[in-house]
Amino acid sequence: MLSAELRTRVGALDLDVALEVPARTCLALAGPSGAGKTTILRAVAGLLRPDAGRIACGGEPWFDGARRVFVAPELRGCGYLFQDYALFGHLSVWRNVAYGLRGLSRAQRWARAVELLERFGVAALADRRPGSLSGGERQRVALARALAPRPRALLLDEPLSALDARSRGRAGRELGRLLAELEVPALLVTHDFAEAALLGDEVAVLDGGRIVQRGPAPELAARPASGFVADFTGAVVLTGAVVAAADGERPLTVVALDGGGEVRSTDGGEGPVAVSVHPWEVTLEPPEAPSAGSASNRLAAEVVSVTEVGNRVRVGLALPQPLTAEVTGASVERLELAPGRRVVAVWKAAATRVTPR
Repeated sequence: MLSAELRTRVGALDLDVALEVPARTCLALAGPSGAGKTTILRAVAGLLRPDAGRIACGGEPWFDGARRVFVAPELRGCGYLFQDYALFGHLSVWRNVAYGLRGLSRAQRWARAVELLERFGVAALADRRPGSLSGGERQRVALARALAPRPRALLLDEPLSALDARSRGRAGRELGRLLAELEVPALLVTHDFAEAALLGDEVAVLDGGRIVQRGPAPELAARPASGFVADFTGAVVLTGAVVAAADGERPLTVVALDGGGEVRSTDGGEGPVAVSVHPWEVTLEPPEAPSAGSASNRLAAEVVSVTEVGNRVRVGLALPQPLTAEVTGASVERLELAPGRRVVAVWKAAATRVTPR
């Protein structure tokens, strides 16, 4: 178990967090730049000394502000995967992996390095230099180096950010599989919720130095605790005020949107609120189409952009507040979607989350 209670100030950031990461578990710290993610990672690694709090791994204190305990970084036994991998260009792959091994003969260091390279499927690269490797290969070598000394905890700083978009998906799936096989607690930081969902058993969303919500990624996406979390998970967030609250006779909450229009939700709420819906829950219809189905929300809109994203198409919509729908290519052709086209955005009350503003 890795545990940390941290209180410290770094520049304008006032950090105050508490977290626990069990063995064989990866916790992804996710949030925008400046939220405090890397500060937490550096404090756990011993590269930053907090103002107060406590950090422990396996019951051993690494930092205790009250008792003035501070274990040096090199004595904590953390494996650290840097954002740019930080491989030594003048050393071969196997020597990079064996770099942190101390007190072993050359043969023992070589054997440990090759064992890990084989595990990660890159043993054939043992005698090559990092400059000749692909991004995904460098990532696996860097992870092997982080694990070579048999660390007590693994720390990963934006592990996919150094990869190009073409290789990020495959490398992310591979890294997720490797993390699932580890026996130590892992703490990962990222600014990308999709990456956090892919790699973390749980996701802790940070904002302004605080953990604002923690849980499995699907739970955060389905039940965000705030408009900030909803926006971070990829939902569209609209603002408004509750004008009719749900009760025994009225099953839906009605929210008047800032700028005009109303939406309905099965969630409760009162006063000023944030309303969120994921783009894939929004369908588009021509303005003249009769109302059909069970969708309670219908807002007239104008198409402002049509962007292909993989096998889906994101459609930007102009309303008093911007909205995004995610539809199929067939829908784009059927509705003749293009900038300037008038449509009706439709989605269900059950897909609409209401949270405090």
